Amino acid sequence: MRNKLVAGVAAVLVGFSTQSLAKVTEAEAARLDKDLTPLGAERAGNASGTIPAWTGGLKTPPGNWKAGDVEVNPYPDDQPMFVINGDNTDLYRDKLTDGHLKLLQEYAPDFYMPVYETRRSAAFPDRIYRKTRENALTAELLDNGNGVRNTIATSPFPIPENGLEVIWNHILRYRGEEVSFRSASATPMTDGSFNPVVNQYDYFIAYSKQGAELEEIDNKIFYLKTDTISPPSIAGTITLVHETLDQIRSPRLAWRYDSGSRRLRRSPNLAYETDLPNSSSMRSVDQKDMYNGAPNQYDWTLKGKREIYVPYNAYQLHDESVRPDDVIRPRHINQELTRYELHRVWVVEATVRTGISHIYSRRVFYVDEDSWQILVSEEYDNAGNLWRVSEAHNISYYSEPVFWTTMEMTYDLKAQRYYVDGLSDGFPAYDFSPGFRSKEFSASAARRAARR
Repeated sequence: MRNKLVAGVAAVLVGFSTQSLAKVTEAEAARLDKDLTPLGAERAGNASGTIPAWTGGLKTPPGNWKAGDVEVNPYPDDQPMFVINGDNTDLYRDKLTDGHLKLLQEYAPDFYMPVYETRRSAAFPDRIYRKTRENALTAELLDNGNGVRNTIATSPFPIPENGLEVIWNHILRYRGEEVSFRSASATPMTDGSFNPVVNQYDYFIAYSKQGAELEEIDNKIFYLKTDTISPPSIAGTITLVHETLDQIRSPRLAWRYDSGSRRLRRSPNLAYETDLPNSSSMRSVDQKDMYNGAPNQYDWTLKGKREIYVPYNAYQLHDESVRPDDVIRPRHINQELTRYELHRVWVVEATVRTGISHIYSRRVFYVDEDSWQILVSEEYDNAGNLWRVSEAHNISYYSEPVFWTTMEMTYDLKAQRYYVDGLSDGFPAYDFSPGFRSKEFSASAARRAARR
């Protein structure tokens, strides 16, 4: 009996060790030059030909785009191959998420999904491909998966073995070294009326800086400063975030400057299920960027891969001529401006851990194999009912080759309202080389900026 018990414990420890170390062999890593893409996706297309092979992504900007311009549509002649609506969902059910099925059923006939030819456009710098392979050989999950070690620049686990590795691939995916942009968010009423909130976003992504070494970045993934521009009632509000890699050794640091009190204060609760500021309680903080922060409140299960219709190549939503009034409609955005394509995605299910309280008891994430970007997520309430559905509409940017969101939204099925972020009102193109320095993102620097 004792020998059996020891053997059982040993087996459990071996299994945990395998999950924790998560390194791959040189032979496995060699697949990133063969049947897998440099980021770990299947290089080949699918058997039916509806998903093409990956041939490098969108490596060259269209000829009618120049540096400093907002990205233009590289596929201007593409037209929808078909449209999925509330009447024909049974024809496509096997390639739809539960969230999209619900939206198609409950928001018919106005919510529909125009499906276009699949374009595997995601492309990244060559140095990111090299770092991905290096990470595959060295990266390790920390105990309980609350951080990663021996990784730098980009996603650590191109050949994932579990759900935690996939979610860390999303959290640490390459989004450039620094970026500055302006966008508006809104929470439209059921009749479609809205009051936009305009924010300036400045990122310094220490983890991804060229030449960065793990021991030099002070356990930081990125620094983020947001400055509210309008409406006047909250203009001047500043939020500063230091996002950490090992979130047990040093949890996220956050400060908020309220223009009313004229004081910069620590914000220890700017995480997990806390309401995302200016979202009318329709989105939690950990839903920003589809998922962010320490994953320690959930148990993560990798459900495998699926071929599903997902938002992709959203250049119509990104177009510099599109204004908030063109996008916002009652209950959901203007689906005429959307584009869905058939892609392979990793499916990850998160269930809240015993003893943990969170507004979402279960979450399902659909993660793009070509970029590690979460494209769609479903959020369930504590009674097990589907409550919210989130989408990330993405493009390949040109001035810095990254595949990243241009617009995100969360649909609240109970309130019949939604939150949307990424609206443009003639704002400039994303600037991926603003020339920031890390010291500009200190609390004292934010305090000085707020007082000017």
